[in-house]
Amino acid sequence: MTASWKISFGLMSICLLQCRESGTVSILGGNVTVAQGGEVELECVTTAWFPAPTVSWTQNGQAVNSSLYNTTSTPGGDSFNSTSTVRLTASRNARVECLAFLSALTAPRSSSVYIEIVPKPPDWTVLIAVVVSFGSCGLLVFLILGIVICYKHRKEKKQNYQDEMRRVRTHSRLSVISTAEQVRGQANEYYEPENQRNDTDDWTESGFLKHRHMTFV
Repeated sequence: MTASWKISFGLMSICLLQCRESGTVSILGGNVTVAQGGEVELECVTTAWFPAPTVSWTQNGQAVNSSLYNTTSTPGGDSFNSTSTVRLTASRNARVECLAFLSALTAPRSSSVYIEIVPKPPDWTVLIAVVVSFGSCGLLVFLILGIVICYKHRKEKKQNYQDEMRRVRTHSRLSVISTAEQVRGQANEYYEPENQRNDTDDWTESGFLKHRHMTFV
């Protein structure tokens, strides 16, 4: 029993050392396009590995922190299948690689995809808020200008009305005065002052005053 156990243990050790099989590695979904600052989730699947491989991720050749991805392995007959999921924040274009490694391999097996960043769409909410704000200010300014112009127009109109009334009253007074002067001038044409009368005909040669008869109608 002891010899047989030793033989079995030896064969198992040899199998563990030599019976290692590498399978396939693949990132599902292929290349990804995402807006700047967006979050990307990638899934890497390894199939038909024995034993279960060690899975890791790199981004632009730099190792991704293990806290950002999670790997699970499940047996499938005489091999293992693994699934690893990573979450990354897209800040720039990047090449992301999933690596599966066994100690018997001289180099890990890998699969890679590219993350392409597209410009972030504009925030229309902020733009609309700015436009509405400026529009409100402009409307308020136009309203104030309209009130000021209307007030000045009414004030000028009132002033013009008052000036016109004063002009009419002045013209009326001047007309009355002119009419009165005309009437007074016509009356003076028939008025003969006493000191301007020619009395030479009122006296006779003998020195007696002639009597002037006046008839009043």
